Amino acid sequence: MQRVVSLLATLAITLAPAAVAGAFVVEPATSNTTVAAPVAKTAAKTTTSVTTSAVATTGNGAPSGAHYNLNLIGVPKQKSADMTGSNGHVIFVSLVGNTKINLSLGDFQVLDANGTDGTAAFQLPNPDPDGDGVTAYSVYARALGKPNGSAVATSCTTDALGVTYCSTESVVLVRGSGRQKFDNVSRQLLTVCLDTTGDGVCDVRQSLFADPTASYLWSYDNNGLKLAQLRFYELPSVVGTTP
Repeated sequence: MQRVVSLLATLAITLAPAAVAGAFVVEPATSNTTVAAPVAKTAAKTTTSVTTSAVATTGNGAPSGAHYNLNLIGVPKQKSADMTGSNGHVIFVSLVGNTKINLSLGDFQVLDANGTDGTAAFQLPNPDPDGDGVTAYSVYARALGKPNGSAVATSCTTDALGVTYCSTESVVLVRGSGRQKFDNVSRQLLTVCLDTTGDGVCDVRQSLFADPTASYLWSYDNNGLKLAQLRFYELPSVVGTTP
């Protein structure tokens, strides 16, 4: 946990408050992910019944405190600039269409900010190094920009043979009217819930980077959403190890 604290303290932390089967809608919605109190992860294992009410939140629904901010900005035209290693807090994605955001293990960092060519890259720590279903940090999301846009974000994994499998759970971001609030989407973006029998139902849940022989990505299907805002907090979430 000290490593995550260090990452959040050194990586451009912002302090200002700023549909598919199995999908979790952020419109805003009520979180279905249990969040433990902001204590060490070892202690969080014994407090899995603590809900989001135990975490101090701001008026926008996000927890208060330090966080790493990532903005996914939808643009209508493809960008030609080389944004590899940009180390900013922005990834440009197609305003309409799919962008694959390849994920790698390490400090929070944008590795390739230009996703308008179909592929971007983001680096983040192992969310559950113990494999106990309690994350070392949490991710919150909300939709911003012009009303009526939407996007679907899904975690996927590619095995050693190059076959990609995507989670049966997704985050559906909808920009409605009025003030938009954050929701905890740690289960949907930090784990992959896989259908291994072909019946459309999740059978196995694994966290990102649980399989060292596999690679991981977020599949981002945009339908006019101009801004999806993700925030990563040093707060454990109980995502579980089973469907």
